[in-house]
Amino acid sequence: MKPKTCECEHDFTLVITGVTSLTPEIVDAFYNAGCDDATLAIRCGRLFATFSRTAVSIKDAILSAIANVRNAGVGADVLRVDYCNLVTQADIARKIGRSRQLVHLYMIGARGPGGFPGPVCEIIDGTFLWLWCEVAYWLWENDMIKEGVLRDAEEVEMVNSVLEMQRHKHTKPELANEVIKSVGTCT
Repeated sequence: MKPKTCECEHDFTLVITGVTSLTPEIVDAFYNAGCDDATLAIRCGRLFATFSRTAVSIKDAILSAIANVRNAGVGADVLRVDYCNLVTQADIARKIGRSRQLVHLYMIGARGPGGFPGPVCEIIDGTFLWLWCEVAYWLWENDMIKEGVLRDAEEVEMVNSVLEMQRHKHTKPELANEVIKSVGTCT
């Protein structure tokens, strides 16, 4: 017997290019293309579409919304999912409902199993950023978050990575192809 899949509501925001104003015709085009579960807003000259979409997974919800945006016929495309994969120690603490001090202890190996992922960059002296996907994997592996939280982080990161690569291939195709070819051959 096939396991039963459960649809639930997923909230996310898409950052959209190609549209700089919201005329009634544009709003209608998005609505008629299937974005009837989105709130559209222009912020800082960029269109944001905030969805509350029912689907089996966040990935399915986002992919169907991207298809709907592209099918609106108004020159719109999706730049990215408005979701930051870079997190601070305080962000991590908020996401898992624990104190910053406890997260710090995980980071230095004084609590937990050790092996906490290292930061990916330092934005100012002593302020580091971590990749949420790496942290979520460590947390899941050590039974501190549910698998669904990890899966959502991985799926959103993958969607954003592909959208970014598509943008690079469109704006600088020669450079993108050279890098893909070179990096793709490294083992």
